[in-house]
Amino acid sequence: MASPRSLAISFFVLLIIPAISARISVIKLPGSDGSNSAAKTYCESWRLAAETNNAGTWNVIPSMCVDSVADYLNGDQYGSDYGVIADYAIAFAKSVQISGDGKDVWIFDIDETLLTNIDYYKAHGYGSEPFDSNSFNEWVVQSTAPAFDASLRLYIALKKLGFTIVLLTGRDEDQRSVTETNLRDAGYSDWERLLLRGPEDQGKSATNYKSEQRSKLIVAGFRIHGNTGDQWSDLLGFAVADRSFKVPNPMYYIP
Repeated sequence: MASPRSLAISFFVLLIIPAISARISVIKLPGSDGSNSAAKTYCESWRLAAETNNAGTWNVIPSMCVDSVADYLNGDQYGSDYGVIADYAIAFAKSVQISGDGKDVWIFDIDETLLTNIDYYKAHGYGSEPFDSNSFNEWVVQSTAPAFDASLRLYIALKKLGFTIVLLTGRDEDQRSVTETNLRDAGYSDWERLLLRGPEDQGKSATNYKSEQRSKLIVAGFRIHGNTGDQWSDLLGFAVADRSFKVPNPMYYIP
């Protein structure tokens, strides 16, 4: 027969083990309990962190967020977000005193800024698959990427205000012809310069490459008032614009 002391210890252990188990069971990853609501909330927060550069360097979107990112890109919110940014950019542009000497510049990135590659990324997991440069280059050669409504509206407004447009892209120089064709077919025209990566730019980070190109423009006497891009590397670094406008892109990150 067990002593009263041993019974008391056994009873205490039976009480404490369920309590510990209960505490451990509530520590779960977002959405791991099968709750669509929890996963959606997490993914919206992740997207905000990515857009504001708080997520730092990342390679692919979280696997649990594929549906959330797809819903965002294919729904009304994506276009609305871009439209609001375009409105702010136009408001700023109207405040700039244009000299009339052709040196007042606005810079645009191309991919996911002027042209949307959403049809390509639909077929590649909306950014959940590692980037394949060969596959993407095959898409670029087709020259079928459409314009964003908001970016085309911004582009046209800037031209009417008298800005000189410079296009600064991470695409390679050997893609110049197909890029120009795609841009014109999408509705863009009359840019001053289209700057692409040459042999000497290979291996440079996007931030360094684009900063160097902006610096060359400034040395040539251009005044960079505005810059629009979907990546922070389009906007940061040195020789930056007076105002930069980051447009949404939750599909990929380029340092």
